Amino acid sequence: MDDEFRTLTERVRASLSTPQETAAHASLLALVRQGTPAAREQLARILVAPEQPLWARETAAFVLGSAKDRRAFETLVLLLNYREPARCATAARVLARLGDPRTARAAAALATNPLRTAYSLHPIRLLVELRAPESVPALVAALERQLAARDRHWAIARACVEGLGAIGDERAIPALTAAAQHIRLSAAAAAALARITGEGAVTGGGAPESAGQGGAAEKVGEARVP
Repeated sequence: MDDEFRTLTERVRASLSTPQETAAHASLLALVRQGTPAAREQLARILVAPEQPLWARETAAFVLGSAKDRRAFETLVLLLNYREPARCATAARVLARLGDPRTARAAAALATNPLRTAYSLHPIRLLVELRAPESVPALVAALERQLAARDRHWAIARACVEGLGAIGDERAIPALTAAAQHIRLSAAAAAALARITGEGAVTGGGAPESAGQGGAAEKVGEARVP
């Protein structure tokens, strides 16, 4: 936790723009260093107090979540689907060790939300790490949505393919077989299928779109991924 917290602290410091913010951050770090039950209660109040800056909520949630205090759950889930990848990644790591039974369900909801696809990379990766009952159905649903979409987010689809291969559940075979037909996913899908079936790599049948059109589509999709 020490290295991760140091990274978080440095990131927050770099974002502060006024002497008042710098002083408030220093006071928060002093509270964290106390490490007492009373200090944790104050950190928990920061999570719900009005007009608290996001960096303060993130810091409090990191400390409480790392201590397996489930009061951090709601804030961490908010940050898991945030527009800044660094905050998403930090939230995912803390949620993975928090041990809250609601985590997988929340990550699955974020991974399959069609309105938040561009921000779903870290929820997808968290589902893979958790290996929860919700993981495979959510990853399959997210992948199938991308395969059916007109404007695909290729990095999101690839994360689903790789995650399903890492989990190794046979329920993913139909979706992975479909993914193998797309040139941008064929290698990853073939590797995932090989891991699941124990057979040699399966080659894709080629992408339904032309190479030139696909290249443009990939650029659009990749640009939307944090």
